[in-house]
Amino acid sequence: MSEFVKNVTEFEFDEVVLKSKKPVLVDFYAVWCAPCRMQAPVLDELARDLSDKVSFCKVNVDEAEKLAINYGISSIPALLVFKDGKVVEKSVGLTPKADLASMVIRYL
Repeated sequence: MSEFVKNVTEFEFDEVVLKSKKPVLVDFYAVWCAPCRMQAPVLDELARDLSDKVSFCKVNVDEAEKLAINYGISSIPALLVFKDGKVVEKSVGLTPKADLASMVIRYL
């Protein structure tokens, strides 16, 4: 995990994600998920590039089941972009850096 990506629990989610002034890219993942492990360095790299404009968070679906259910997460990795407390973009499955960047840049 890089210094630019924050692990968020169910208890912190409202404060860190929904009340953020910046767009937030949230990676819903699980430690046992191979595609999720492959997504992590891509997310870290993008976070290094854009952390001044976008917040980056990870939510472990096994530890935050209510959040996963609330946001309809049935496959992982699931990457959601939040803007002003609402989901504005979603990508499911291993997503290339360029696609993730275009998902968040439009909300700056």
